[in-house]
Amino acid sequence: MSARERLTDALYGAGWGTVKKLPEPVAARLGRTVADIAWKRRGTGVRRLESNYARVVPGASPERLAALSRAGMRSYLRYWMESFRLPAWSAERVREGFAPKDLHHLTDGMDAGKGVVLALPHLANWDLAGAWVTTQLGIPFTTVAERLKPETLYDRFVAYREGLGMEVLPHSGGSAFGTLARRLRDGGLVCLVADRDLSASGVEVDFFGETARMPAGPALLAQQTGARLLPVTLWYDDSPVMRGRVHPPVEVPESGTRAEKTSAMTQALADAFATGIADHPEDWHMLQRLWLKDLDPAKAPESRERGAS
Repeated sequence: MSARERLTDALYGAGWGTVKKLPEPVAARLGRTVADIAWKRRGTGVRRLESNYARVVPGASPERLAALSRAGMRSYLRYWMESFRLPAWSAERVREGFAPKDLHHLTDGMDAGKGVVLALPHLANWDLAGAWVTTQLGIPFTTVAERLKPETLYDRFVAYREGLGMEVLPHSGGSAFGTLARRLRDGGLVCLVADRDLSASGVEVDFFGETARMPAGPALLAQQTGARLLPVTLWYDDSPVMRGRVHPPVEVPESGTRAEKTSAMTQALADAFATGIADHPEDWHMLQRLWLKDLDPAKAPESRERGAS
C-alpha cells in the first residue's frame, strides 16, 4: 500500500470513528467549514464541479457558477458528515431523515412480486435513502460498490453499507449481474447509482445537450427479469430532512433489438436524472469527468476518476 493510500484510508477511518461521535449541529458546522476551505482552494474537484454545472445551467455567469460550486461543496460535505454519522443514528432518526414523494411506485412494484430496480444519480445522500428503505419500509436490498484503492478502504465502505442493512457486491469480477438478476427474480429490490459508467460497455445518452455514457445494467436487469425500473432523485432543502421523488416506471419498449431497448431505457433514465439535477444542481455531487468531450477517447475506459459511489 502506498503512502497516499495509507493516508486516504486513515482519513476515512478517522471520519467514521470521530465524526459520528460529534453532536449533529457540530458535525454540520464542521462540514460547512471544510467545504468552504476546499472551495476557496479551487482544486481539481471544485473546478470539475463548476465545469459540470456549466452544462446543467447553460449561460450561467462565472459568479453564478462560483456560487453553485460553493453550495455544491457544502452539499457534498453534508453527504459525508451524514454518512459518517449514519451508523450511530437511531432508527427513529433515520425514519425522520428522509421524506420521499410518490413512494407508491416502489411499494406497488414490490407488491407485484417481480422485483424492483431503483436507479439513482449522485444526488444528495443515496446511503441515507437506502438506510431509510431498510429501516422504515423493512425492505432489504442489494447494491454494487466500486472496488476502491486501497483494498482496506473498499472494505470500510462494504462494512459501512452492510451495517445499514444493504447487501453489497463488488462491481468488478463479473458475477454481480447474475446475483442481482437472481435477487430480482426472487422478488427482491436492487438499488444502483447509475449516472456514471464504470465499464467499457456503457450506453451513450444525450445528457443536458451533450453525449455522456451511463451504465446499461439497470435496463438490462429490467429486461431480463421483468423487474420494474424506477428512477429516483434526491435533494436537500434548508431542513435536516432530505427530500426525494420516485419517478414513474421506465417501460421496456415493445419492439427493437436488446441493444435498442437498452439504449431507449437508459436515455429515459438520463432524462429523469436530468430533471432532478436541473431542479437541484447544487446537490449533484459529480466531481469527476462525465461527458465524452471531457474524456480522452483513446483512454475513456481507463480515465475514470476514482471516488466512492
